[in-house]
Amino acid sequence: MPATGRTVSAAVLLIVGAGLALLAVLVHYGFMAMYGDVTGSAFEGLTWGLAAGPSGLALGVVLVVALIGLMLSTKLWMRLTAAAIPAFMLLGMFVVTPLALGQKMANQFVSAPQCVTQGTDEPMATADREAQQVFDSIEHIGQFKGGGMNGVAGCTRWFVLPGGVDVLQHYRAALPAAGWEVVADDGRHMRAHLDGWAFDVTPCPGGGVIWAGSEDERSYGQGRPEFAGTEVCPHDL
Repeated sequence: MPATGRTVSAAVLLIVGAGLALLAVLVHYGFMAMYGDVTGSAFEGLTWGLAAGPSGLALGVVLVVALIGLMLSTKLWMRLTAAAIPAFMLLGMFVVTPLALGQKMANQFVSAPQCVTQGTDEPMATADREAQQVFDSIEHIGQFKGGGMNGVAGCTRWFVLPGGVDVLQHYRAALPAAGWEVVADDGRHMRAHLDGWAFDVTPCPGGGVIWAGSEDERSYGQGRPEFAGTEVCPHDL
C-alpha cells in the first residue's frame, strides 16, 4: 500500500478508534450507574466493570483498532495517538466510575429506611406504618434501598455502607439512646424491644439489614412460609 494510502487508512482507523473509545466510556458509565457496587472504590468499580460488563469487550475492540492503526501509521504523532487512545479510554472510565456510582446512589438509595408505600391494602398498610414508626425512632447509618420485604410480620430493609464501619457498634449506642432495650446481641445480629415492638439489625458484606415489627414476631419473618428460603443477607446489596 502506498504511503499516502496507509496514512489515510491509519487516520481513519484512529478516528474510528477514538469514537469507539468515547462510546465505550459512555456505555461504562451507564452500566455502572445501573449495576455498580456503590461501596467499592473507583478502581474496584473499574476492574469489576471491565470483568463483568461490556467495558472489557469494548476495550478489546478499541485495542484491536488502535493496533491496526499503529501498524499502518507512517508518522510518529499517529503512532503516539494510536497508543494513547486505549490509555485515555481507561482513564475516562476511571474518572466516570465514581460519578456513575454517585448517580446510582442518588437514584436507587435513600438516607433513611422507608416502609410505607402508596396503595397498600390493609392490614399490611397498618403494619407498614407501625414499622415506619419503629424505624423513625432510631438513628440509622448507611444508605437504604428503596425496596425490601413488607408484610404483617414486619418490614425489612437493606442498606449499604463503606467498609470499616462497625454496624453493631453504632446500634449498641443508638438503641439505648432512643429508649430501646437490647435483648439479644451475639456479635452477628442485635435485637431490641420497646413498648411491644421489636427492632433487629444484622451486618452483611457491604452493609446490613434491619427489620421492625411486633416483639411477638421473629425477625425478618423467619419461620413464616411466605419467607421460606429468603436470605437475610443477599449476595448483592
